[in-house]
Amino acid sequence: MKNIILLSFLLISKSLFAQKKVEHQQLIWYGYYNSLKFNESWSLHSEIQERQFYNPTAQHQLVFRSNLERKLIDNWNTSVGMTLFLQNPNNPNSESNLTVPELRPDIGFNNKQKLGFITINHRYKAEARFFHDVENQKLVGGFRFSNIRLRYQLGLDFPLFKKEEKEKIILKVKDEIMFNIGNKIVKNTFDQNRIYLAIHYKLNDSYALEVGYMNWFQQQKTGSDYYNRDILRLSVFHNIDFKKEKT
Repeated sequence: MKNIILLSFLLISKSLFAQKKVEHQQLIWYGYYNSLKFNESWSLHSEIQERQFYNPTAQHQLVFRSNLERKLIDNWNTSVGMTLFLQNPNNPNSESNLTVPELRPDIGFNNKQKLGFITINHRYKAEARFFHDVENQKLVGGFRFSNIRLRYQLGLDFPLFKKEEKEKIILKVKDEIMFNIGNKIVKNTFDQNRIYLAIHYKLNDSYALEVGYMNWFQQQKTGSDYYNRDILRLSVFHNIDFKKEKT
């Protein structure tokens, strides 16, 4: 009986593995991130991301995001914001040039803590997804609610070089997992996982540059098809502290 159960388990596992299809893709993300600090409690964070396939080259996504952040007790803060997401086909060889807009209002909580020389970041976010209606490869009507997505990101910052007691070069390691919930979610409750490794270089108090690699593993609606994406990320960070400028 044990041998029969073991054999059945192996056959089922082999069948499931055979049905799993993983498509590998390569991308480059360019990002500009702006932070406006109004005082000790309030700040506004905005970003623009251009995401492109390469090998072959094709437009993939364009992202505009803004979040108003409020400092809470201790090392906690909360944020509320909106994202405009412009989605092109997931296949770089697609003949379609349709761009589908998506609106994502979100709310989140962040916690930052020091453990020795390491900084640990926790980010919790929930976002509602509203997709523009599409019919016969054309945009029609308006936006329709799709689902809620829950996100959790764990980040570790390792300072590699300091100058005048300020961290100049930082090694960043992040992992973020996302889940879908809603009536339309049938086979892809697990949405995706992103692993990120980067070098962050602070030019001064206002500007920083970052170069990193991300692995983006995403489940499709079928439940058995996946994207495995290798991404090179090039980012510019711009911080403006109005409190310092007033003083």
